[in-house]
Amino acid sequence: MTIEYAIFGGGCFWCTEAVFKDVIGVESVESVYTGGRRPNPNYEQVCTGTTGHAEAIRVGFYPEKLTYGDLLDIHFVTHDPTQLNRQGNDVGTQYRSAIFPANEQQKAEAEAAILRAQHDHSDPIVTSIEPLGEVYVAEGYHQNYWDGAGQQNRYCMAVIPPKLQKLRKSFAQRTKSLQQS
Repeated sequence: MTIEYAIFGGGCFWCTEAVFKDVIGVESVESVYTGGRRPNPNYEQVCTGTTGHAEAIRVGFYPEKLTYGDLLDIHFVTHDPTQLNRQGNDVGTQYRSAIFPANEQQKAEAEAAILRAQHDHSDPIVTSIEPLGEVYVAEGYHQNYWDGAGQQNRYCMAVIPPKLQKLRKSFAQRTKSLQQS
């Protein structure tokens, strides 16, 4: 099977990673920085909001099991695409809602997904579609965060379970955890 990749920003990458790791057809989820100007940024630099980078995830998926459009629909349901440069208490451009398409087909699908998602929101969707530039893998301690340290992190315990509930409610047939029970 062929693996394709999707890159999204939707707030803290610890939260988005946890959601997409539970999706059937997803092979990998990696926390990354992208969309900025500074080469090889680190977490502390990105957190200042001055590098232009977004906390994002790179999702490796099997298109035979899950389409890019499906991933976009999940993305829009599991974060608030109407908040400009923030998700809840996480404020700054590094937490922006963004899609980084790898090609023109993904860009067209992103535009269509924004239109679909707008039907579910009374406020305008502010998700940006940005050119895919350099992608920098976040430090090792950010990878698989929810599976480890995140279970002890109060912020994660407050934010991630509601996102997982949205996923499981809206996409029950697509979640690994519900298919295993």
